[in-house]
Amino acid sequence: MKKALILANSSSGLYDFRNELLLGLMDEGFEVVVSLPDDLKNKELNDEGCRVVHTDINRRGVNPVQDLGLLFSYIKLIKKEKPSVVITYTIKPNIYGGVACRFLRVPYVSTVTGLGTTFERGGVLLKLIVFMYKTALKKCRCLFFQNSHNKDVFESHGIKAKKHVVVNGSGVNLDKHKKEDYPGHADDVTRFLYIGRIMKEKGTDEYLYAAKELHKKYGDRVSFAGIGYFDDEYEDKVKEAQEEGYFKMISYQPDIHPYIKESDAIVHPSYHEGMSNVLMEASATGRPVIASDISGCREIVDKDKSGFLFAPRDKEALLQALDRFMALNINERKAMGEAARSYVEQKFDRSSIILTYINEIKEIII
Repeated sequence: MKKALILANSSSGLYDFRNELLLGLMDEGFEVVVSLPDDLKNKELNDEGCRVVHTDINRRGVNPVQDLGLLFSYIKLIKKEKPSVVITYTIKPNIYGGVACRFLRVPYVSTVTGLGTTFERGGVLLKLIVFMYKTALKKCRCLFFQNSHNKDVFESHGIKAKKHVVVNGSGVNLDKHKKEDYPGHADDVTRFLYIGRIMKEKGTDEYLYAAKELHKKYGDRVSFAGIGYFDDEYEDKVKEAQEEGYFKMISYQPDIHPYIKESDAIVHPSYHEGMSNVLMEASATGRPVIASDISGCREIVDKDKSGFLFAPRDKEALLQALDRFMALNINERKAMGEAARSYVEQKFDRSSIILTYINEIKEIII
């Protein structure tokens, strides 16, 4: 029986955004084994027929001993499972999983889900990461990128696999994230929502600034909230914003659809993205989006029709975009939400993206 081994760094990320690929592989007759560092979605994955194995990963740290241990764990796992193909996602599985596959001469495909800050900061760490990527991906049979900019950056640094393919992110499940009627709040409050990590690189400082300024202007007619985890350095900032009454922090939610449904617009002030799943899901729900004008966001926004784009890292630009949205009447907002749904239906249907993956994988193992 054909076997696909998936190396990933998050069970929720895999299940929420790539589960259709796992199901598609099983439909094609593959046994699917998934290597993960957490068990948040293990039950769901097991219930669907995947077999989950635990592999420790320090997602954010750079610890040579731990990373070497990850490499050896992947080598041991691949030797044990003897997969027909290995599929890797995110930086560490891509690098250490790729090296393990090269060493063991097992075919593999990888996905670049984003560049991270290293490619922006440069320096010695960038040189090291580039060297590691070159080593890991040289024999990769197909390297998927979620936007053309990421592909261009990799190629400009000489990072090349045997084949490069650009897909529209992970796509969005249009059945799961169904279109909802635009909210008509009886209290006449405009509700802005951010979903993701509360951290500098996601534009948290700019978002909190804009929230504070618009509360000065509109008072209780505007509401700002965030859903997710926050980095320790933002704990005090978030607490202060909540105490002053211009921001509400909501803990991580396994299902964000009900929160998107009740929002007037989704705000995404990130500094860098692969392809924003949040924006795709918000657009599929029929909500306007207000996002940084960067690769991974701008592709999802039909500019000035389904949402507004603003200069990244610019708190005044974000403030102006939000104020511009506040000036829209309810019919204009509804029309923007309709345009958002139509746009992702045309460009980001997950089923077509999954088909691209499966076709590439089938070519590799035939």
